[in-house]
Amino acid sequence: MKFPDEPDSLCTLSIIEPIVQEVFELDCKNKLEEDFLDKLEIEDKETKVFHVARISKKNFTVGQKVLLQHSKFKFFPGKLRSRWLGPHVITKIFANGAVEIQSLKTKNTFKVNDHQLKEYRKGFQTEPVEIMYLEDPIL
Repeated sequence: MKFPDEPDSLCTLSIIEPIVQEVFELDCKNKLEEDFLDKLEIEDKETKVFHVARISKKNFTVGQKVLLQHSKFKFFPGKLRSRWLGPHVITKIFANGAVEIQSLKTKNTFKVNDHQLKEYRKGFQTEPVEIMYLEDPIL
């Protein structure tokens, strides 16, 4: 029978030491991975809170003019083409976020989700601008 202090023994330190070192390294890697995943989860929660706080709440009222998002998918929509149709007038607001709108041009009414609407703002009035001609300086 062989004892641990004999060089030919299976239980020598030269065999056990690399195994212990490998187990220790795996344990360290697992701890680092857990720490990384915990930090990643915390960062994801903070990012979600940040973005949710910046979502603007849309409060529409009956009779308000709105623009409807043009939702037809096109591969190459022109650069100068507007993505908004309208103006439309809100005729009814439902509790689930749906809104019934009426087109001012065709007088058709239809339901849409309030995420597809944005407030209609008229263009600003420009006042006449005074024109001032500059003359060459006299030397």
